[in-house]
Amino acid sequence: MNRVLSAARLHVVHPLVVFGVPWMVGSISFVINWAIWALADVPEHDPNNFTGGVTALYITVCVVFVQALTQMLPFAMGVSLSRRTYWLGTALVGVLSALGYGVALAVLNEIGKATGGWGVNLNFWVPTPLLADNFALQVLYSGGPMLALIFVGIAIGVVQKRWGTDALWALLLATVVVLGGLAVLITGLDAWGAVWAWLTARSGLTLAFAIPAAIAAVVAAASYGGIRRVVP
Repeated sequence: MNRVLSAARLHVVHPLVVFGVPWMVGSISFVINWAIWALADVPEHDPNNFTGGVTALYITVCVVFVQALTQMLPFAMGVSLSRRTYWLGTALVGVLSALGYGVALAVLNEIGKATGGWGVNLNFWVPTPLLADNFALQVLYSGGPMLALIFVGIAIGVVQKRWGTDALWALLLATVVVLGGLAVLITGLDAWGAVWAWLTARSGLTLAFAIPAAIAAVVAAASYGGIRRVVP
């Protein structure tokens, strides 16, 4: 356990990179969207008052955890940490980060509601479909997708380190083919209505937390198995 904690501490040696960069990107996106909302009177034309700018924060966090594998694993192995010990330490940081981001985004959402949408009726930090009825659920709703993206980032890093850039391109193409194929299949079966009905029948906790958590678990298991043969 001490070795796992040592691996986890490697990620907070430079917290500005791990935590500062995502919040810097998210804050810049917020300022840009706030200015647009304020200057263009968007609420008058868009009653939904939601901008997708917060996805910049989620994507940046995913990229940070890709780099956690591609850039820091060689150093970790150089100080005698095993591959799997480093993975466990990274996963621990990932889980705690998802919880921390969930809390932070829930707090920002509360501030937004208390200030009339940051003074311009802007709902930025929590997508409208992820809005919850209370603070505790909001932490889960915001943290669930972040957890999934963090472990996707870890898995991408494992693929990069074990099989190289060509494998990343193959993974991207395979993802596009699979998702595109599903879209074609659903369209051909005229089943979009059924898909939407299934989604709307699920609870917010299922869609925002349970499904992302399941995705995180599956991806985590795959990446944990794959890291064994990673070359520094």
